[in-house]
Amino acid sequence: MANKWYSLFKAIFGPPLLVWNRPRIYGVENIPDEGPALLVSNHQAVLDSFYLPLMVRRQLKFPAKMEYFTGTGLSGRLQRFFFTAVGQVPIDRSSDTAGNVLLETVKKIFDDGELFGIYAEGTRSPDGRVYKGRTGMARIAMPTGVPVILVGMIGSGRANPIGTKLIRPVKVQIKISEPIDPRAWAVENGYDPDSREAVRPFTDYCMHRIAEMIGEEYVDVYATDVKKSLEQTGKYPEGAEPKTGPKGVQ
Repeated sequence: MANKWYSLFKAIFGPPLLVWNRPRIYGVENIPDEGPALLVSNHQAVLDSFYLPLMVRRQLKFPAKMEYFTGTGLSGRLQRFFFTAVGQVPIDRSSDTAGNVLLETVKKIFDDGELFGIYAEGTRSPDGRVYKGRTGMARIAMPTGVPVILVGMIGSGRANPIGTKLIRPVKVQIKISEPIDPRAWAVENGYDPDSREAVRPFTDYCMHRIAEMIGEEYVDVYATDVKKSLEQTGKYPEGAEPKTGPKGVQ
């Protein structure tokens, strides 16, 4: 159930974004009207967390860095209020038990029949392509068995490029897949859904599907490693070089 602050933020930020970026969503009927589901999305821009909730009727919850909730002073309180109001869930990523904490947190969200969203790449794509996914999404999906719905963000990286504050008037599109039964997928592909063996293949399957949905190249390298290489050397690591001009930076 959407809290009043969540609805208020959609009311405030929604109209300007609808006019400026003309977001369109395709396949929204694949998101159930009630009950839990895991939305797995690619990540191009900070504003992905605005565009997607704006176009989905039900409230979405996303994991957020613990630092967003621990700030001090007026700015810290405002930041904490903002992220709480829009349904963000604090997760201590530095903890050795972060994965277990995330799973237990998400289980409670699913028990309440709510939607949880996760950016499987773990960080924003540096160039609009779809990068290797972190297995956290599969570690949530397999034990819970909730429907997995893939989300393809298109154009948000050009509307809100990394390092920029001004939003460009670029049209944003969102594509939603039909629900996937993760445990059935594992069995059909010869994996035990209760074993660790199914986690990486299912993650890779989902990321390839998202790349196909948005018509982008899939890169079998973590985006964090690519960003680190670009910052340190100005070059892509071997195997991650763009084959064509990435759509995300055109």
